[in-house]
Amino acid sequence: EVQLQASGGGLVQPGGSLRLSCAASGFTFDDYAIGWFRQAPGKEREGVSCISSSGGSAYYADSVKGRFTISRDNGENTVYLQMNSLKPEDTAVYYCATTYYRGSYCGALVDEYDYWGQGTQVTVSS
Repeated sequence: EVQLQASGGGLVQPGGSLRLSCAASGFTFDDYAIGWFRQAPGKEREGVSCISSSGGSAYYADSVKGRFTISRDNGENTVYLQMNSLKPEDTAVYYCATTYYRGSYCGALVDEYDYWGQGTQVTVSS
């Protein structure tokens, strides 16, 4: 059974940092791309970042480019999202998701992912 466990959310002041983790189990981790998505109240879920199965390619939404960094540890079956210079508009529930794709591609769209973890709340407020 594919399982994804997101963690690391919390309350942080503007300008602060958080590191989200997505721990995976139940599948061959290095055959799967991983994406991070977020959903703010009243808004649609949007792609934030993703990383290819090998870790060689990554995508960032324009709104987080230069502030967020995605990485993966295939030995630990975990993907990380380092979030720096956080802004109030980053406040949302963050989800990790996965889909089978062996290659240098990862998708930024919700429909490209088959399995989802539970969310972790990130609140940026003073």
